[in-house]
Amino acid sequence: MSTNKSVNESGNVESPKTASTLDAFTIFGNGNTFMSSPPLSHSGSLISVLSSEPDATLALSEKKIINEEWWLTTVQVSIPFLIAGIGTIGAGILLGVVEQWTVFKDIRELFILVPALIGLKGNLDMCLASRLSTQANLGNMTGWRPIMSMVFGNIALVQVYAIVCSFIVAIFAITVGSAMNNQFVLEHAVLMVASSMFTATISCLILDFVLVAVIILSHKLKLNPDNMATPLAASIGDVVSLTMLSFIASTLYENIVAYSWLSFMILSIYTALLPVWIICVIYNKYTRPILKTGWVPVLSALFISGLGGLVLDQAVDAFTGFVVFQPIINGIGGNLVSVQASKISTFLHQSTIYGIVPPHTKIFENPIRALVTSIPYGQTAKILILMSIPGQIIFIFVADAIHMGRSTLSAPFVFSYMFASILLICLLLYVAHVIIHAMWKWKIDPDNSAIPYLTALGDLFGSMFLALAFLFIQSVGFGYGEGTDD
Repeated sequence: MSTNKSVNESGNVESPKTASTLDAFTIFGNGNTFMSSPPLSHSGSLISVLSSEPDATLALSEKKIINEEWWLTTVQVSIPFLIAGIGTIGAGILLGVVEQWTVFKDIRELFILVPALIGLKGNLDMCLASRLSTQANLGNMTGWRPIMSMVFGNIALVQVYAIVCSFIVAIFAITVGSAMNNQFVLEHAVLMVASSMFTATISCLILDFVLVAVIILSHKLKLNPDNMATPLAASIGDVVSLTMLSFIASTLYENIVAYSWLSFMILSIYTALLPVWIICVIYNKYTRPILKTGWVPVLSALFISGLGGLVLDQAVDAFTGFVVFQPIINGIGGNLVSVQASKISTFLHQSTIYGIVPPHTKIFENPIRALVTSIPYGQTAKILILMSIPGQIIFIFVADAIHMGRSTLSAPFVFSYMFASILLICLLLYVAHVIIHAMWKWKIDPDNSAIPYLTALGDLFGSMFLALAFLFIQSVGFGYGEGTDD
């Protein structure tokens, strides 16, 4: 392979001696790093990139591109993955309890609201994790002043999105629920909007502080925040969101007659806070551009999650125990694909420039290559798929034992659930490959746009695949909970 650039003794890419309108450069490395110091042999990985922008080429040549050992990725991902599994189990058990509460029985539209609000952690908080993880891996989080500016700007941005998105998703749930039930109750509608906004803003605020602490700490400890941040955020995200929604909705419903003004007061507070957060974002250089460009993926993802809420609303009555396992299959799928999305995005930021897909892959890659072999992040996809198998088995047995008081799972249920969960994870990982590289080709930052689509699709397809699994086991006479006392 010919090139007009060479590698000097320090491992950096030197500019060609003769200028040209189209500069080509090559980054050499071995199995551990593509670029690092001390010098590496030229027998390892090879990435060729064409750039017509010399400044971009120079900046790119100074970046360190790290390809982690498989065992290091496994260890760093597995611990937060197990913690996240505990969180999803807790969310499933909690949803199984609160579905019997009066407010959930009387206001069925809350079930449409649940997946969308839980999905906000993917739409908002995991995007924040991906952005800050990329900045940490690029070496931009070194001084406390830029770190604080980044953190405050991103928290303000998340609050803006949370207020607007929670209002929109509540209106969606109210509209669809009213159409399905042929009735509209104003008090219930106001309660849903207030509950949605309160849940989204408070849960996002809690998760943001957890994320910032995890990213800064992992960066200081020389760990990859791409592996740590998103699963740890998700580990408490489902439980926090569902707890907040259940608490505030139940409280407002119990006082809907005597203190009907409570819901209106919550709406007024958030209406007043919205312009304050917007001003904070506009005057922050790190988040100002995202405020203008980030609405399409977030709102699109909310609509997709809303469709998942319709599936949940219909499945709650049709399948016993569905609400126990739905947060698990959705949460684990979303957690794992978020790790992969964050790592691919960081790799693209480190290895190439906007508009250029690296030559080692393509947008519509062979699924086997994308999920198993050769390309740098195929190894991570393989690890995530293999990790999900024992993890999901443990999670569903623990959730069943807690929910039923003893183990009641049959072999057909386990095989059906595992088939649905593995299919979901493989599908999401491949869609992540396609979406992220397509966005990069179109010069859209995947840190801001990819994860909302992926987690929302996880909510929709996860609920659909789980419903099909429940339908199958019922058809063969092994329905969950049949022959047992709930």
